[in-house]
Amino acid sequence: MSSKQMVHMNQGQGDTSYARNSSFQNAEQNRMKSLIEAAIIDICSSNSYSLPGKILMADLGCSSGPNAIELVSTAVEAIHSYYCLQLQKPAPEVSVVLNDLPDNDFNTVVKSLVKLRQSDTPVVVTGIAPGSFYERLFTSDSLHLVCSSNSLHWLSKAPEDLTKNHIPAYDMDEHARLERLPIVSEAYAKQFRKDFTLFLELRAKELVQGGRMVVSLIGRRSDVTRNKFSYLPGIVAEILSDMVSEGVIDKTKYDSFYVPVYTCSGEELQEIIQDEGSFSIMEMQVHDPRTDMNTALGTPSRFVNLVRSLFEPILVQHFGHVIMDEFARTAERYWSLRLHGRSQEERTRNHLAMLAVSLAVL
Repeated sequence: MSSKQMVHMNQGQGDTSYARNSSFQNAEQNRMKSLIEAAIIDICSSNSYSLPGKILMADLGCSSGPNAIELVSTAVEAIHSYYCLQLQKPAPEVSVVLNDLPDNDFNTVVKSLVKLRQSDTPVVVTGIAPGSFYERLFTSDSLHLVCSSNSLHWLSKAPEDLTKNHIPAYDMDEHARLERLPIVSEAYAKQFRKDFTLFLELRAKELVQGGRMVVSLIGRRSDVTRNKFSYLPGIVAEILSDMVSEGVIDKTKYDSFYVPVYTCSGEELQEIIQDEGSFSIMEMQVHDPRTDMNTALGTPSRFVNLVRSLFEPILVQHFGHVIMDEFARTAERYWSLRLHGRSQEERTRNHLAMLAVSLAVL
């Protein structure tokens, strides 16, 4: 199954919705603001073309809820500040387009966009572009700025090297899991390189000369080997394995379940960008997300709601709605038995790193 069919966050405004469980992602967006502000100044002051009379920007993988317009709002404010406050000139017209997969909760997104349209300076026109960011979304040489936050670790699909050869991503038997882990990790790394290379190629065609791109994604620390299972997908796999042991889920069904997520290192990301060749790296930031992660996972209800907000749609597609009540109960028990009682350092000790990179078209 491709991610176009199944990867979207939980919709609506309920307790398990992404809109109500995305404070961790918002913290990362706040850290991206300085990169976006710097990119806007470069776009507006570039010697490669005169001050633009209009600016088109897009957020790819916007999801829904309060975070959907966070990045583009930062960019709009930066444009206003640069033109009106620094240059004492009228701001250009701005067009803002939000993108996500067709099953995204765009009803909530559209309501958020109204806030941007209410701005008088600059004039802001908004739109929606449903589709995969692993496909062409915009006309050539049309975009000035592309943003993406907490999305690009999601792959276009599960690695074919695993699905075609019926190799489980997370074997219940620990010995078999450790033995297969290098194969599994290599398959995921190969798929990520293919997908991220394609993403760069597509955006290079859509961005104008002097255009900029600022993206962030969940990665891993440089000192951690690639042969580690991604943190939250690993937790989901452990919860599901408990459900297999209890007879709630069939093991064959479990073995054919793949979460299309890969956490790359900063060096890995840099290498892919350089090999693809369309962009220069203006700045790369790597920071430790443990404080934000500890807050997000700090109580049973927060833990269960966060996991469901991210993974429920793909769990339901593969296993059916019938498992979700038991999944929630098992997840809460997992938190109590394996996470609760550990120190904060132990609870958040993982290989994650948040990667943010600012790129310029060559």
